Amino acid sequence: MTGKDLSEMSFEEAMAELEQIVGRLDSGSVELEESITLSQRGAALKAHCEAKLKDAEEKVAAITLDENGQPKGTEPFEAS
Repeated sequence: MTGKDLSEMSFEEAMAELEQIVGRLDSGSVELEESITLSQRGAALKAHCEAKLKDAEEKVAAITLDENGQPKGTEPFEAS
């Protein structure tokens, strides 16, 4: 666990740290106080990952096709 500032972390770095935290908590060998700290860090990492995914979704463009099935342009991605 790096404890690196979230604003400096990529999605992949945050996800890797989150996986480490989950593994430590699942092991059951963590003291109560440390498990609380780990849970708080995990929640922050989860929120960071969700924000990164949302940003990525907003950047995705869907190719639109004309009536002949030919590409005519792009439009913003809309999550369903």
